[in-house]
Amino acid sequence: MANRIYITETPRDAMQGWGKIIPVDLKVAYINQLLKAGFLSVDVGSFVSPKAIPQMADTLEVISRLETTGSSSELMVITGNKRGGLQASLVDPIRFVAFPYSVSPTFLQKNLNATPEQAWDTIRDLNSICHNSGKLLQVYLAMAFGNPYKDRWNEDIVVKDAESLVSMGVRHLAFSDITGQASAEVIYSLCSRLLMALPGVRLSIHLHSSPGNWEPKVEAAWQAGFRYFEAALGGFGGCPMSGYELVGNLNTANLVKWCTKKNIIHGLNETVLGEALTFTSRVFS
Repeated sequence: MANRIYITETPRDAMQGWGKIIPVDLKVAYINQLLKAGFLSVDVGSFVSPKAIPQMADTLEVISRLETTGSSSELMVITGNKRGGLQASLVDPIRFVAFPYSVSPTFLQKNLNATPEQAWDTIRDLNSICHNSGKLLQVYLAMAFGNPYKDRWNEDIVVKDAESLVSMGVRHLAFSDITGQASAEVIYSLCSRLLMALPGVRLSIHLHSSPGNWEPKVEAAWQAGFRYFEAALGGFGGCPMSGYELVGNLNTANLVKWCTKKNIIHGLNETVLGEALTFTSRVFS
């Protein structure tokens, strides 16, 4: 449907860098509320070292207490290694396992302590694990729209990486700007090219921004033809490894208002969404 947007809600991304540990009960209650709203999928946790991201150490317990019956939303988790993929493969409610690759080698080292070669090996392992366990692999291409580290970047690099992933059998790719520095022009140009280069592949965009500059970027991705967006209620979160902690996630509430203004179908229950937005004051306090 040309005028339909599909939104993935990312409480995991919102919570992971929060300054204090959020109690399990609050996480469960909040995510259960999100599962009633009608999102395409909900990113609920990660299987990573608790030393690296202490906030996510309780992911298994959180998932075990989620009320998925009656929800149309699919659950997603993120992992940075084969071990996490194996853990996720054993958890029935999980549909998507995501891996945070980066077009920028510097950020890949900061985030995963890995080289590009090591990351590609992990992607191959995760692809096999997902295939054997009936899960779907989504690969994020962080720094897809440029990077602040002076690493080499151009559209050809991003397209080549994406094509390599597709040739491996990956059919879900998410392109992210986690520093909030991408311009609308760059977003439009790259998104347009990716859609032409990768027919039949589900392409998502994951934007971080300051509160004042999100709309032209969303508009650019939409006009280019992207229909899958990731966001977080309240605009909370951001990658703690990026060095840009003051740049938050695209606010789901803003995205939904934008959709309404543009007569774009979002399929969300706005009453439930409003209740979840109110609940954020308890979670992020």
